[in-house]
Amino acid sequence: MSIAPFITPPQANHFWLVNARIPLIFLDETVPHRTVLPNLACPPFSEDLVAADLEIEAGRIVAIAPLNTAPPEAPAVDLAQGIVFPCFVDLHTHLDKGQMLPRQANPDGTFQRALQAVREDYPNWTADDLYQRIEFGLKCSYAHGTKAIRTHFDAFGGMAKTALEVFSKLKHYWADRLTLQTVCLVSLDYYLEDEGEALANLVAEYGGILGGVAYPNPDLTDQLDRLFTLATDRNLAIDLHVDESLNPDDMALRHIAQAKLRHQFSAPVVCGHCCSLSVQSTDAVDETIRWVKEADIGIVSLPMCNLYLQDRQSDRTPRYRGVTLLHELKQQGIPVAIASDNCRDPFHAYGDHDALEVLTDSTRIAHLDRPIADWPLAMTRTPADLMGLTDTGRIGIGQGADLVLFKARSFNELLCRPQSDRAVLRQGQAINTTPPDYAELDHLYK
Repeated sequence: MSIAPFITPPQANHFWLVNARIPLIFLDETVPHRTVLPNLACPPFSEDLVAADLEIEAGRIVAIAPLNTAPPEAPAVDLAQGIVFPCFVDLHTHLDKGQMLPRQANPDGTFQRALQAVREDYPNWTADDLYQRIEFGLKCSYAHGTKAIRTHFDAFGGMAKTALEVFSKLKHYWADRLTLQTVCLVSLDYYLEDEGEALANLVAEYGGILGGVAYPNPDLTDQLDRLFTLATDRNLAIDLHVDESLNPDDMALRHIAQAKLRHQFSAPVVCGHCCSLSVQSTDAVDETIRWVKEADIGIVSLPMCNLYLQDRQSDRTPRYRGVTLLHELKQQGIPVAIASDNCRDPFHAYGDHDALEVLTDSTRIAHLDRPIADWPLAMTRTPADLMGLTDTGRIGIGQGADLVLFKARSFNELLCRPQSDRAVLRQGQAINTTPPDYAELDHLYK
């Protein structure tokens, strides 16, 4: 048995990971965890971790058993009580904008200047430019331990065809490593025009998701009715940017829920941001949440980007942070995910598509602790379910051995350091966890 200060899994077809700690929330129904595996309450906040040995064969988990189950002669790695996660799922990103910051900065960090900066950069968005910047983001995600990623892409006019062709090539090239889903991004008034119907046809042709930004406006009901009709006729799911502001009068989320019910729309609907909930009255919040629950809508929060943009004013400390009401939504049984959103672009100057960084910062920002309970599901199983990926974001017998192995022995240790020494297994084999070098993109900024 190899015992390492940290993990170098054997490049073998059959081996064991022993002395592991698995958060109870990740174990699926194939594992008799409550009767077989000892549940360890890690102080001081009773983290539900189970001690187990995992048997890996032919890229899959074939056994999750009590400690000391592995035969003495079997190839094995002692995780020394390190925590095991399933690979991450990043539900909301903008890979087409990613990594453009060195070329097109946002001079004051505001939402409006971000919009302007992106539009000014559009002439640079050739197929080759998009391919290189998008793939850089995929490399980051993969190295950090992400298995599935959904990206929005700006889709006005001819931009949509170019982006979808690029994503199609990357989706094929990365198919054995990353599941990639794409969502078109336009303002909803676009769907009232002939171009909007053409976009819906194009999205359907490429197997994408219908999306957009739901701005409160007098025509919102007509825009939503048109959106849901286009999606219904083409059997498309919907994913929207919603109420990304600190205006308490912005209640597009409620209108979206009502539209979904009105159209008896059965495909999945996800709404991102929902920042205005954080500044609305309790009565208004309760009413909206009731509609969202009835309509069975999933919510994805983007805490890092929202913190960067919301309530930003020159030479003034922000008072309001814009993160949506994660606890209140989840308490009502609404599926809640968290995600990376923008990385190194005018909407968010930072980030590296590292889902653990997002989970860590979100835990601190939104108090997803004391105890952390099942909040790690928000970057694993919950977004996987919202993406329709039943084989992702969980740990179980027969599941692929797509795992992230940490030296940390508790959630406290996990969230205190960047965990740059993590190991990532894909189909039971260790991958290179070194992110791509920024210098790869230097030629795009000249």
